[in-house]
Amino acid sequence: MARGAGAVNRRRRRWSGAGADERDPQLLGRLLGRVALDRGWNGRLTTGRLFDRWHLIVGEDVAEHARPVELKDAELTVQADSTAWATQLRLLQKQLLVKIAAGVGNDVVKRLKVLGPTAPSWRYGPRHVRGRGPRDTYG
Repeated sequence: MARGAGAVNRRRRRWSGAGADERDPQLLGRLLGRVALDRGWNGRLTTGRLFDRWHLIVGEDVAEHARPVELKDAELTVQADSTAWATQLRLLQKQLLVKIAAGVGNDVVKRLKVLGPTAPSWRYGPRHVRGRGPRDTYG
């Protein structure tokens, strides 16, 4: 049967029925996970989760003296507040990697790079003099 000139060919609406369907209401977390996967945000979300839950993952004692700085190519850089804590973190590296894997997933962090405290830079201005740096010149 021919339709009128102004009629649009409409597809027949199909109902999803009793079974699960992609048109059914979804949990918000599942939808956001799908969007993050489609847009390639999973790495950033994992990094954010690790940095946000750092004190829960490694424990309060370690988190009080060390903080994560950067996660790049599965290598986590951690800044310790003293050289003693940097040495301690290097000794605990295997245990920390196990805790991190349990907290955010396997293969997120494969290596741990521990940095000690940084010394202040004594270089000011465009010109510099070679030598030891600041020292006592009064006697």
